[in-house]
Amino acid sequence: MADSIKIDFQAPVAAEGGDLVVFVGETLKPSSAVAKRLGPKAVDLIAKVAAVESFKGKAKSAMVVAAPAGLSADRLVVVGIGAEKDRAGLDWAQLGGLVAGKVAGKTATVWVDLPGVEASPENVADMALGVRLRRYTFDRYKTRKDDSKPNGTGRFVFAVSDPAAAKKAFKAADGIATGVLLARDLVNEPPNVLGPKEFAARAEALTKLGVEIEILDEKAMQKLGMRALLGVGQGSSRGSRVAIMRWNGGKAGAQPIAFIGKGVVFDSGGISIKPGGGMEDMKGDMAGAACVVGLMHALASRKAKANVVGTIGLVENMPDGSAQRPGDIVTTMSGQTIEIINTDAEGRLVLADVLWYVQDRFKPKFMIDLATLTGAILVALAQEYAGLFSNNDELAQRIAEAGKATGERVWRMPLGPEFDKMIESKFADMKNSAGRHGGSSTAASLLQKFVNDVPWAHLDIAGTAMGSPQSETNKGWSSGWGVRLLDRLVRDHYEG
Repeated sequence: MADSIKIDFQAPVAAEGGDLVVFVGETLKPSSAVAKRLGPKAVDLIAKVAAVESFKGKAKSAMVVAAPAGLSADRLVVVGIGAEKDRAGLDWAQLGGLVAGKVAGKTATVWVDLPGVEASPENVADMALGVRLRRYTFDRYKTRKDDSKPNGTGRFVFAVSDPAAAKKAFKAADGIATGVLLARDLVNEPPNVLGPKEFAARAEALTKLGVEIEILDEKAMQKLGMRALLGVGQGSSRGSRVAIMRWNGGKAGAQPIAFIGKGVVFDSGGISIKPGGGMEDMKGDMAGAACVVGLMHALASRKAKANVVGTIGLVENMPDGSAQRPGDIVTTMSGQTIEIINTDAEGRLVLADVLWYVQDRFKPKFMIDLATLTGAILVALAQEYAGLFSNNDELAQRIAEAGKATGERVWRMPLGPEFDKMIESKFADMKNSAGRHGGSSTAASLLQKFVNDVPWAHLDIAGTAMGSPQSETNKGWSSGWGVRLLDRLVRDHYEG
């Protein structure tokens, strides 16, 4: 994750070498201030090259002019922002990602003066955040690097009218970017490197930011009665862990908010073993836990004025002679019993104990869990939205609004007594799988039995956390989905 991108903010200056980035609409004209700095010859050059290249200045388009006459830049990168109607909902992070994707040199000067659009310091910070997200790469295990690609490197100078304000705004955005990249790194790591113990150690690194860390080992979990979580990991030679992260940035003694992540570091399916094709992707079955770690990094980095608890259940689901079987019945920390129908429906067992532990110990204002929980959510929502389940309309609405603002979109899915009935068991209080029909809702219904009356939301991120459609801010396999969404939720509603 450690990149060498340098972000600077300066008053508008001429680019000395490297790439110069300017913005135009469908008229192909930059803002009057930019046109004045470029000079009439360069403005005419943009129009002439655009005619040859059929560049129309549409949103999300770009054109490159090599060795532009009359400018000291090596290349002029002209980025389109479309017609006036396209600019109302401009996504500044995506725009920054587009810029980073078109810049080829090691240095770029970005004149953040868009025709017909006023850029606030926060907009500029989001653009710089998009640059960092786009330039992410995960190649630590490659012995031969592709030096022709600028990923993870470069210097970007954002030329703005108020550099001090932009720099201040970017301080918070930079911490969020690092949190996203941390989550991506965790998901991308191979499972032989990142077991439950090693994952917990990565979480412990947050102590450098002032986050308090507590790690529960199997002995501690046995004492607490977390038999559902422990049952999932009993077939692995690597012991399970629970990591509790606490950021105390709010008023002393104030009720915390809580985030819970599923952290199955590798999911073979257990005795109900998965097909071999694509099983390597199950190293990413801990993306919910990765998001919570990335979120805690983001909140601590920007000194969020909130008391936050982040808790992750870390297990490996393997099929050895000690593994739990279909037909087993486990007693959860809450005392409720679950019949195991399918050992590949394991994430809900992990979350059942962690949700109960968090609501019982911390008495949070609300709980949000994230999990790559069901393949069924991909059938319903493809990879465009995460599934949102909640027992609280206000919390659900706030999550949806934060998702719209950050581009990490959610779609609310149903809960109800019909789904409770589907997970009734002949032999226990409930069963962990009701089959294919309504699979995401029955899984969420089980989780709801472990939250009592606490406002709660469950985000099924199986379609968005890994292998999701690529965007201007993510060209890799792991997206770091959820960090920006939940940081925005906290910032908009739960600080102060």
